[in-house]
Amino acid sequence: MYNVDDYESFVHIQSKAALRAMATSYPYDAEEAGQVALRSHPQEISHHLQEQIAERLGKAGVRVIEARISHLAYAPEIAQAMLQRQQANAVIAARTRIVAGAVGMVEMALSELEKHGTVRLDEERKAQMVSNLLVVLCGDRGPQPVVNAGGLY
Repeated sequence: MYNVDDYESFVHIQSKAALRAMATSYPYDAEEAGQVALRSHPQEISHHLQEQIAERLGKAGVRVIEARISHLAYAPEIAQAMLQRQQANAVIAARTRIVAGAVGMVEMALSELEKHGTVRLDEERKAQMVSNLLVVLCGDRGPQPVVNAGGLY
């Protein structure tokens, strides 16, 4: 015969073990589109957690009605690493958007110059202009003026 303290201890130990096993099965954040992760898929994770706990506690006659994670917290060193990863992903996303916008602006500039016949550029000069515009548009600092003391060609 079990007493209440033993029963509670068993339920607590088994629930904790199920939670740990489940938490190591999923990443905190999805690294690929559609990947189930702790932070982005709470319903799927809760369902899996409920199944894991029910399987462990069912042997003792415990029926699990609901299980969910209400708070995710990691050790400080893991949290710091995750923060750095999130920041790196944000920088990459921002740079990707900046480059896409810059390429669109360069294409527009070349198209407008050609359409209006403002300047006629050979392929080498177009390449140089594209390079200069991309440096200016994608750079993280303001452009510095350059004085060309020589001729155009």
